[in-house]
Amino acid sequence: MSKVFEFAVENDFCPGGPIYTNPKEPSLFLSLGLPVDVYFPSRKRSRISAPFVFSEERFEKKKQASIEVLPDECLFEIFRRLPGGEERSACACVSKRWLFLLSSICRDELCSQNRSAVKNTEVKSKIEDEEIEGDGCLSRSLEGKKATDIRLAAIAVGTANCGGLGKLFIHGSNSSRGVTKVGLRAIARGCPSLKVLSLWNLPSVGDEGLSEIANGCHMLEKLDLSQCPAITDKGLLAIAKNCINMTDLVLESCSNIGNEGLQAVGQYCTNLKSISITNCPGVGDQGIAALVSSASNVLTKLKLQSLNITDVSLAVVGHYGKAVTDLVLTSLPNVSERGFWVMGNGQGLHKLKSLTVTSCLGVTDIGLEAVGKGCPNLKQFCLHKCAFLSDNGLVSFAKAAETLESLQLEECHRITQFGFFGSLLNCGANLKAISLVNCFGIRDLKLDLPELSPCNSLRSLSIRNCPGFGDSSLALLGNLCPQLRNVELSGLQGVTDAGFLSVLENCEAGLVKVNLSGCINLSDKVVSVMTEQHGWTLEMLNLDGCRRITDASLVAIAENCFLLYDLDVSKCATTDSGIAAMARSKQLCLQVLSVSGCSMVSDKSLPALVKLGQTLLGLNLQHCNAISSSTFDILVERLWRCDILL
Repeated sequence: MSKVFEFAVENDFCPGGPIYTNPKEPSLFLSLGLPVDVYFPSRKRSRISAPFVFSEERFEKKKQASIEVLPDECLFEIFRRLPGGEERSACACVSKRWLFLLSSICRDELCSQNRSAVKNTEVKSKIEDEEIEGDGCLSRSLEGKKATDIRLAAIAVGTANCGGLGKLFIHGSNSSRGVTKVGLRAIARGCPSLKVLSLWNLPSVGDEGLSEIANGCHMLEKLDLSQCPAITDKGLLAIAKNCINMTDLVLESCSNIGNEGLQAVGQYCTNLKSISITNCPGVGDQGIAALVSSASNVLTKLKLQSLNITDVSLAVVGHYGKAVTDLVLTSLPNVSERGFWVMGNGQGLHKLKSLTVTSCLGVTDIGLEAVGKGCPNLKQFCLHKCAFLSDNGLVSFAKAAETLESLQLEECHRITQFGFFGSLLNCGANLKAISLVNCFGIRDLKLDLPELSPCNSLRSLSIRNCPGFGDSSLALLGNLCPQLRNVELSGLQGVTDAGFLSVLENCEAGLVKVNLSGCINLSDKVVSVMTEQHGWTLEMLNLDGCRRITDASLVAIAENCFLLYDLDVSKCATTDSGIAAMARSKQLCLQVLSVSGCSMVSDKSLPALVKLGQTLLGLNLQHCNAISSSTFDILVERLWRCDILL
């Protein structure tokens, strides 16, 4: 009997020592739940079993003991000794605590395999270590509610052994658990190969988070910060000092970034190729001058929008922009005519190929002429909402810009018919595309022009929402531009069959893309002539809103168009007969068809639509009220490879 009691003590029946000080306490055996050959007085079960529930604290602690009682320092040492990335990823799935601990381990803090490990394990570890040192081939994007610190930590751990994270886009933030410096710290420590970082609308991210990126991601090349009010010059300074290989910088609506931060970027990042700064009230001439002048030989793209800069910045651009090929200037209220004149005469924009100017009051006739002369290789020019530019300035610019290939004018209301045709005739032999959008100064006047040589280089013509543009202007264009291939006449209610027929008759090359949407006075005659003369080249035709277009046009299209793949007859007077005529055509192979708003297309068109669906990839049947839901269901089932809008 004594051996039984000795077993209870020496063999630690209860780990951590005996529960009772007296090992011969007979109540101990009642808890075993099994009969034994021992005599003991009978007692109540509740009094005997109670000590196992309510007795010493040490018993309860032993019951809850686990690895979680280890401090972070011990777990850190364990995790950094894990053999490879798969093991680390598996441990990261255990709990948030383990995830954040693993994400806090830098690559140089990882321990290599024990030297005494087997050879296969050493080879596996070597492969995984090489994967950790990946070149950043992975890309991850978090938007809205998915943008949290936990997901960033998971990305940092998960991508480390799969080639490395190269691009990270965080757009928006979780309102309750948004991205903070904790998440960016995890990325900085686990993703040293990061090259592209985009942060949009992150009010909780400040200088500390950006500094973590700067200290851990020295390979960063492209940085995009938008609506990050907590980031100041201090954070941008850290990026500039540690990420000297940065080539692209985008700043938008960052209210606390100013000249000091941009000066630091200009000082340390001398390889900047693209700069875009929008709506940053703290940015002035000093910051822009530092950026542009420091990257004079490599900067190719520059965008300045809604900034408090003056003529000085444009003078710097005109002098130091030796490598600039693309320049965008938008909403610069403090830049005057002098700024554009100085920029044009700076003799530094000889490589400029594309120039876009929007809502700049400083664009006048004198300034624009200087820009045309100072940019001898300009090919694309877009002018939007410039109220003080007149016909004389536009014609003078066209004469100076001899290499111009594309001209776009939008909401320039002082430009009249004289300026439009004057620029068309004086742009030289390289002009290929001209566009006129929302210019209310255009009036349909009959111009008595002398015999002029045609503009044989023009291939694309776009006139949109210019109510004064009518048949007279269109007839003149038809005579001047015989090589048109793409024509867009959208929202021109003053254009009739007579005006567009003159374009068709003089077009020698063969039309490829035609958009006549909103031209309510065009009839079937135009479509008939167009398909007969250009059906062998026509690929896209948009007749949306042309209410006088009927089934006769669809019959002509079915008979004469061999290459047409995109047809839009929305809100036209087409019926089931027209759809059936196209379905009977043997040469018509439409890929996109829109009959939206055609109230006379009904269920009877089901067989024709199914047959057309053999080649269709897109079908728009919105607002076709005569088509029942059962027909829609059949079409969705039969045309499984086609995207259908109902």
